[in-house]
Amino acid sequence: MTTAGTGHAEADRGEKGGIRTALAGLTTRGRSFLAAGVAAAVCSYVLGQSDLLRVGLLLAVLPLVCAAVLYRTRYRVAGSRRLSPARVPAGSEARVHLRMDNVSRLPTGLLMLQDRVPYVLGPRPRFVLDRVEAGGRREVSYRVRSDLRGRYPLGPLQLRLTDPFGMCELTRSFSAHDTLTVIPRVEPLAPVRLSGEAKGYGDGRQRSLALAGEDDMIPRGYRYGDDLRRVHWRSTARYGELMVRREEQPQRARCTVLLDTRAIAYRGAGPDSAFEWAVSGAASLLVHMLERGYSVRLLTDTGNAVPGEGGDGFAGASQESADAAGQMMDTLAVIDHSDGAGLSRAYDVLRGGNEGLLVAFLGDLDEEQAAVLGRMRQRSPGAVAFLLDSDTWLREPGDVPSPLDRSGDRLRMLREAGWTALRVPQGTSVDELWRQADRERSGLAAASGGEGP
Repeated sequence: MTTAGTGHAEADRGEKGGIRTALAGLTTRGRSFLAAGVAAAVCSYVLGQSDLLRVGLLLAVLPLVCAAVLYRTRYRVAGSRRLSPARVPAGSEARVHLRMDNVSRLPTGLLMLQDRVPYVLGPRPRFVLDRVEAGGRREVSYRVRSDLRGRYPLGPLQLRLTDPFGMCELTRSFSAHDTLTVIPRVEPLAPVRLSGEAKGYGDGRQRSLALAGEDDMIPRGYRYGDDLRRVHWRSTARYGELMVRREEQPQRARCTVLLDTRAIAYRGAGPDSAFEWAVSGAASLLVHMLERGYSVRLLTDTGNAVPGEGGDGFAGASQESADAAGQMMDTLAVIDHSDGAGLSRAYDVLRGGNEGLLVAFLGDLDEEQAAVLGRMRQRSPGAVAFLLDSDTWLREPGDVPSPLDRSGDRLRMLREAGWTALRVPQGTSVDELWRQADRERSGLAAASGGEGP
């Protein structure tokens, strides 16, 4: 949950507008009284009726006095906004809590509270607050929901002040804003183990040296915080400085999730489009692999990797993984189609090898891009591809499939290159395909007489 900064309603009082701002706030009732007063004054002059002039002056002066008093009123009202939660999956609801505090020594009049929200989150919320006593507070809340992922601004919060006669209304705006992040839907996946992938944390195939830990015969210089029981006295005497044994500990297994965002690879739009399924699938797999203890990263066809450039580009352990997961979800919340035509930039990132399990969510492919993916497979011990054929996603029930099945040819090319490649029909769940990929991989491993590479 996040809390917005507190702002004061009197901050934006519109001093530059002066009397013009006050008159602009006249309501229909106030304008009617003013017009009636002017008309009565004119009639009294024409008819020579002094009593009618008094009535006209009363009618005309009342809204002007109300506007002047309301404009000069210095309510010191503090407002804050709290989102619960600040990051929500598409199709789920978040609640926005608004709090108003009267920090002045005078009670307020009738307050009308309004918060600005994008139309995709629902109607603009409006509340009427009764008189708030000095030092008092009022709390209200409303719900927002969006089927479209993205980042949506909330605010500014606005107060509409009115006089007891309803002659004038003035708006005061707060300066605080918030942002609601709508992330892709995440589907829980079965804890399968694809043949050819290394296990998670604690059983990886690669090893890395740690800064301090259990005994090992490889010495290093003493660092603050090292256990003195690990001091290697023979090396200390040899090098003339305090030396300790350094440990060798397992390194987390790695997983790279490749998301194809090319605009030419997808057709259709909306929450049920093929591209949105691919984004949701990538989010589901990232969360799943992090929960299994993997170091993961998100890679797009543009060559951009999340987490960023620091280190080797993979999420680390514990708190670092939690931060990286939030960063990847925020990236997927706003990711859009790219203008690229191929996957060569992603291949350049993967050319370094040591990428671990590679899982790709792909749109339509031509022969050249299928060949690039074939070269990617050589850099990973295991590779799974989910191929979305946009034609099948746009096909209406009862339509005859096209005789030119290009996706079938691309699937064959990927499988020949060593990928576990699956076609993604419309309406299929990510978990179902994930289980199918495990079965197919296991079948291939059994047919070859052992576990995959």
